[in-house]
Amino acid sequence: QVQLVESGGGLVQAGDSLRLSCAVSTRTFALYTLAWFRQAPGQEREFVAAAARGKGATAIADSVKGRFTISRDNVKNTVSLQMNDLKPEDTAIYYCAAKVAGDSSYHVWGQGTQVSVSQ
Repeated sequence: QVQLVESGGGLVQAGDSLRLSCAVSTRTFALYTLAWFRQAPGQEREFVAAAARGKGATAIADSVKGRFTISRDNVKNTVSLQMNDLKPEDTAIYYCAAKVAGDSSYHVWGQGTQVSVSQ
């Protein structure tokens, strides 16, 4: 059973950078598509970025394009989210998620890590 553990959240000022990391415990890491979602208070959870299985073709939400980058390490079994030029509207709980090829939705979720951006 795959497990996800996020780390790297915190409180920063607008314009700062943070790097989130998600440790994925599985023997079949390369088979999973991995993603980051976020949920701000009072809002629905939204997609941020994804890295496909294998070589990891990526997708980035328009709201963070040009500022956020997702990457996966198939040796260390991690997926990271580099967040630059953070804005107060990026404040949210960030969740790591995983799904296997062919699944229509993400079925494994981490516990989340808080990112807070002040003015």
